[in-house]
Amino acid sequence: MLDIKRIRKNPQEMNELLKRRNPELSIDHVLLLDEKRRELLQRVEEMKAEQNRVSKEIPLQKKAGKDVIGTLEGMKELSVRIKDLDVLVKELEDEIKNELLGIPNTPNPQVKTGYSEEDNTEIRKWGVPRQFEFEIKAHWDIGTALDILDFERAVKITGARFSMFKGKGAKLERALITFMLDVHTEAHGFTEIMPPFMVNRDSMIGTGQLPKFEEDMFKVPQKDFYLIPTAEVPVTNVYRDEILEEKDLPYYMTAYTPCFRAEAGSAGRDTRGLIRNHQFDKVEMVMLSRPENSYEELEKLTGFAESILQKLKLPYRVIELCTGDIGAASAKTYDLEVWMPSYGRYVEISSCSNFEDYQARRANLRYRPEGGKPEYLHTLNGSGLAVGRTFAALLENYQNADGTVTLPEVIRPYFGGLEKIEF
Repeated sequence: MLDIKRIRKNPQEMNELLKRRNPELSIDHVLLLDEKRRELLQRVEEMKAEQNRVSKEIPLQKKAGKDVIGTLEGMKELSVRIKDLDVLVKELEDEIKNELLGIPNTPNPQVKTGYSEEDNTEIRKWGVPRQFEFEIKAHWDIGTALDILDFERAVKITGARFSMFKGKGAKLERALITFMLDVHTEAHGFTEIMPPFMVNRDSMIGTGQLPKFEEDMFKVPQKDFYLIPTAEVPVTNVYRDEILEEKDLPYYMTAYTPCFRAEAGSAGRDTRGLIRNHQFDKVEMVMLSRPENSYEELEKLTGFAESILQKLKLPYRVIELCTGDIGAASAKTYDLEVWMPSYGRYVEISSCSNFEDYQARRANLRYRPEGGKPEYLHTLNGSGLAVGRTFAALLENYQNADGTVTLPEVIRPYFGGLEKIEF
């Protein structure tokens, strides 16, 4: 959520930043509401000052033998008017908050202006896509032939856009989760969290999923709970409404969770296999940082996600998103895209973002500088990685002509040293 004081102080700058996202965005309406609220507050304060002044005079008038009936009646009327205006002020405050909840974050000034993924910038590549000497298969065909993926029975159990892992496929999914968590906790200094997979409305508001993206969420209406779309939601909300000590920053937290998303996604090839499902596994990284260090932390966060791909020896590239392609809550985002041979292109496997204080204001997430007053933290998160997409990338990049799949060396210890998945 944007700071109303910042909007009030720099309306032109704020409008210019938002229009770099979308030319139709504007803070003009929220400014108008804020102006009305301040005008009402001034009237209320003047009335209360008058109320206090007259209340002090009434005893003196009584002592002097003056008739105060008219004055008392006037005070009753004034009190009613103050209460009515207080209600209007509260209504305006609620309206302003709702407006602010719907306005996206301002992009970092250094982020390239653009309005679609075509305006994104490739920062670097790692690894060289493998040249195959045989006709390659897509991961869904590889997995089905090896009997480690079963899409038909997943559809029977639930419906379209669900998957089922079997045998060594289930073990590979579990191994990837454990491998990622081991690296992040042992090499990168993250604390592992095992959060609830359902959250309340306040948690969804805190990270920016609500109210804007409610239609994209799976809801449990009996409790007003939501199935989490990403571990970002529960993990970022761990310290909601708390004040952390500066000496303990930064906080690094990582979590494995299933993720649930109701959005239809793109049509065509991405609807097959593991790339775009309603339920998928992901390992998430969350950072809570001092504001002055958050962009340094973003580079570290991106590097941590890259290290997983490097250890798995999967070719990838890093993309810096333009202003029109970053998420609503983000100020700056890097996407990591892994090479998918059957697609003949790179596919997103991680998104690493700095939200600055946008989420922290919504979640009331603060820290206390030494000797100072509490201030809002900066929050960051990134996938480390999307597990199902990593599974798909492994099948495609490590496939062999005989239909088997070679396991990356770093995964073999989780399989008792097994080198290949075969029939």
